[in-house]
Amino acid sequence: MTDGTITWRELWGETERLVGDRPMARWICEEAAGLDGPAFLDALGEPATQRMVHQLDSIVGRVRGGEPVQYVLGHWAFRHLDLMVDRRVLIPRPETEQLVELVLGRARDHGAPIRCADLGTGSGAIGLSLAAELPLDGTTVWLTDASADALEVARANLIGLGQRAANVRFGEGSWFAALPVDLRGCFDLVVANPPYIAEGDTELDASVRDWEPSTALFAGADGLDAVRAIVGDARAWLTPGGSLLLEIGHRQGADVARLLRAAGLCDVTIEPDLAGRERFAVASAPG
Repeated sequence: MTDGTITWRELWGETERLVGDRPMARWICEEAAGLDGPAFLDALGEPATQRMVHQLDSIVGRVRGGEPVQYVLGHWAFRHLDLMVDRRVLIPRPETEQLVELVLGRARDHGAPIRCADLGTGSGAIGLSLAAELPLDGTTVWLTDASADALEVARANLIGLGQRAANVRFGEGSWFAALPVDLRGCFDLVVANPPYIAEGDTELDASVRDWEPSTALFAGADGLDAVRAIVGDARAWLTPGGSLLLEIGHRQGADVARLLRAAGLCDVTIEPDLAGRERFAVASAPG
């Protein structure tokens, strides 16, 4: 791209031509301009500086090279949060925003005080959203991950919570093993977006397979190893009547429902995502 007198309106159009997606082109231009929302639209007729155009060229080059735009930008919106994301963590997705909404619905029915756990938190998207949107008083949210790198990202994202950050705790380890033993039987809500892709899945997009952390994607020959581990221990960590909510693969509903019932959980349902695909498993501990 050239610079000098080129305006952001022209750069937006040229960026769209290069990346083939108008909304993505806007995100990229906003990043290079250091503006967003209405401020960027107000600046469409203004010329970009040489530094801005060079940054724009760098971003576009990386995106055209196959790197996910979320990693290139270094941050991504999730519900009411702007999360730092990089290759240490899975990219937050719209389906997971819907999972948070399901958890919040259960939380509203429960009332305060409430103790939640987000297992395998990654960027912290789920757990930090719960801490941000549940009442300030009477809420405790545990964020766990087996990856120290992922927890470093989640801790960095905690900064955006302000005083609600005081309600967040962190634990390093695999699933429930990251939690203090004395909290067994004390969690009202447990939520996880575990790895659920089968090894060798041929439908997986190359940009996901090549860039996102494999430990957050793959879970054995049928994609259910992580789900089995979580479901097998869930009843012991939930309060009577407490809820477990999982994001799952869109063909795994029947198998996950059987695992939940075999583990002694009840009120098992498989909920659809906005596209109508089986995406979430919900169950309760006996009351």
